[in-house]
Amino acid sequence: MGLRKGALEDLVNVDPSFWRGRPVLVTGHTGFKGSWLTLWLHQLGAKIHGYALDPPTVPSLFEAAGIKSILASDMRADLADLAALKAVFKEKRPEVVFHLAAQPLVRESYRDPLETLKTNVIGTAHVLEAVRASTTVRAAVLISTDKVYENRERAYAYREIDPLGGLDPYSASKAAAEMVAASFRASFFDESSRHPVHMATARAGNVIGGGDWAHDRLLPDCMRAFAAGEPVRLRFPHAVRPWQHVLEPLSGYLQLATKLLSNEGRKFARAWNFGPDAGTDATVHEVVKLTARLWGTSEQFEIAPSSENHHEAAMLHLDSTLARSVLGWRSRWSLVQALEKTVAWHKAWMRGADMAAVSIAQIDDYNTINKE
Repeated sequence: MGLRKGALEDLVNVDPSFWRGRPVLVTGHTGFKGSWLTLWLHQLGAKIHGYALDPPTVPSLFEAAGIKSILASDMRADLADLAALKAVFKEKRPEVVFHLAAQPLVRESYRDPLETLKTNVIGTAHVLEAVRASTTVRAAVLISTDKVYENRERAYAYREIDPLGGLDPYSASKAAAEMVAASFRASFFDESSRHPVHMATARAGNVIGGGDWAHDRLLPDCMRAFAAGEPVRLRFPHAVRPWQHVLEPLSGYLQLATKLLSNEGRKFARAWNFGPDAGTDATVHEVVKLTARLWGTSEQFEIAPSSENHHEAAMLHLDSTLARSVLGWRSRWSLVQALEKTVAWHKAWMRGADMAAVSIAQIDDYNTINKE
């Protein structure tokens, strides 16, 4: 099953042959977000090389959708191995790099802060150093998070020019990675350096979607609890998050990469927010109620003891005006639609459906939405 005629133009606003045969390196392609991006790039005709550790969960979207079969190459290695990373760049000669490999969980960062810092900060520096040594890379999109901002816990939507910060180790590591990226851009990738790469960072909110089995994430926790007939264990039921389907920011990353590859690519080499539309933010408890209704079960949850709860932001909003006005990016699915797609995906998986086909059909559905 493929994308309908015209869907590629709807997405990237370029000739449909833009991605066809283009060599692309995706770090973290075995993860939830990386697997969805790899599927989408394959549908666009890109030649995809992956660099990552083994899938972080069992089951995983990577295995369920047979991602390995659509890769031009699949390198399993750590970001800490700079020599291996540089060798992949030299051998595979990518033109575009999407850097998604990371330690992505706040609670895991409390359990192992040093590994989080090593992966997210030094790992990013290694990717940038490999880009700097490459003679083929023309565009690099480094995937970041909404948690990089110095969060004041107030009803304010953070813009790309706002100060960075982070009280928990994960947020601090991603903010630090942003600073590393900015320093490489100013020192090695500016106009005076004559390096051909245009590099940007992309900050997104809490992504949801089919194929996410990570621990300590709300939707996977809901799916596991509902399937087992158990209550969902919540840590911060009143926390407000900018929820969005995983395809929303991925569409932004693809649009951003096409801009970076254009003749005016340098002016797009900066930080970008890709968050949901204003008014679609919701509390953790509200998301659980909606998901339970869509699953067809009663809402049952319990509050985790405070001794289990490290600090997490109670309120967080993104302002994505820049991406909408300059890139033409827009959010296409409401929160309810995003949850419907997530629940439908997991129910299809439980039935033993062809999950590559299910996933591609959802990408197709996303591209047929014409939201005014």
